[in-house]
Amino acid sequence: MKLSHLALLLWALAASACGGSNAGPDDPPAAQETDLATLPSGNTMVLYEANPKLFSQTTALKSIESNLDRISSLGANVVWLMPVYPIGKVNSVNSPYCVRDYKAVNPEFGTLDDLKSLVKTAHAKGMKVILDWVANHTAWDHAWVTEHPDWYTKDANGKIVSPPGMGWNDVADLNYNAAPMRTAMKEAMLWWISTADVDGFRCDYTDGVPTDFWSDAFADIRKAKSGAILLGESSDTKFYNCGFDLLYAWSYPGALKTVFGGGPLTALYNTVKSDSNVPEGKSRMRYILNHDTASESSLPSLYRSKEGALAAWVLTAFLPGVPMIYSSQEIGYEKTINFFNYNILQWTSAPAYSSAYGQVMKAYRDSEKYRGSEAPQLMENGSVATVLYKAGTRRLLVLVNTSNSSQTIPAPMAVVGGTFKDLLSGQSAELSSSITLPAYGYKILAK
Repeated sequence: MKLSHLALLLWALAASACGGSNAGPDDPPAAQETDLATLPSGNTMVLYEANPKLFSQTTALKSIESNLDRISSLGANVVWLMPVYPIGKVNSVNSPYCVRDYKAVNPEFGTLDDLKSLVKTAHAKGMKVILDWVANHTAWDHAWVTEHPDWYTKDANGKIVSPPGMGWNDVADLNYNAAPMRTAMKEAMLWWISTADVDGFRCDYTDGVPTDFWSDAFADIRKAKSGAILLGESSDTKFYNCGFDLLYAWSYPGALKTVFGGGPLTALYNTVKSDSNVPEGKSRMRYILNHDTASESSLPSLYRSKEGALAAWVLTAFLPGVPMIYSSQEIGYEKTINFFNYNILQWTSAPAYSSAYGQVMKAYRDSEKYRGSEAPQLMENGSVATVLYKAGTRRLLVLVNTSNSSQTIPAPMAVVGGTFKDLLSGQSAELSSSITLPAYGYKILAK
């Protein structure tokens, strides 16, 4: 969206954090003409976080490849693979973020050829694949620990330490004052682009790595892959200037949970507005579940029920930013998922629920021309979230009942009497002065 004069000033002041300016790309053309390389504008991108340990205990990469049509049917066009590298065994808790080798595939998931095949198949389907990159630390049995101990942070006694204050005792903290380590880290990222043709990276614990490393690495990555997608696990806007296309909307899921717990919509809207001043061509990533929150809480417990979780997703998808689906939420999985362990899911176990996701995301794609580039008007009607987009003479009205009881609300005066098409049913009708939504019901209307 467009930056205000204040936001532009703040952006200019922040430029020095990463050593210079980094203007965003132009607005993308219409969806049918858009190459995925232009997607970081956020108007057409949908991410799917694929946890390999949910797909297969022996052939996860092949299983994810065989699920690409299903994932695409959910509206996703970028697959984010959680770490696919061998997991360390020394001091291990079996976390995939404990990387033993940056240039290898975990044999439990498959082979390098399996990953290449997954990427190639995704490309043939108009999808992209990004890898989860862990640049802050390595496993204790990574070769660098013995071959290059000077590449790690040490205490006063010269002993390599874990990342200070994080409680991550299964990993060793990397020292970014070691220039050869920086070179090796960047070279490993480039290796995946040249070897497996991956399309970018989701960068774990972005704040734990110096900004100038990201700037330097991304400059070379974009030379190797002009359409690379770079997602940072941070909410700090200074990282946009380092080359990141997407950053987290960190406070959003907590605010959303509060709303579905009966809290007012005001706090959620304030969170959305606080996230809105991003450079043109950049976006926030919004989600209702990810691998961290799924380890702590089940999806229904976060949003009161499976139906509540679906309503939460509708609202999330149609707010500004890039929506992200975590593998499992599309079937309304009702238990917690510890991403350290295998938990093979049956992806056909909830066909009606999964179909609803597909219908919502089809409406999301169909609504692109109605959403335009300007921020929507956010209205609070009791427990009903009302989002109104204006793009020239076009209008998009999204209504989501965040409560477990039926609600009747007045329609926004600006659209009463207009003929709207229901993007879910395909039917058109004149919008009356009041609208009734069942418990956790939602409508997506366009004119």
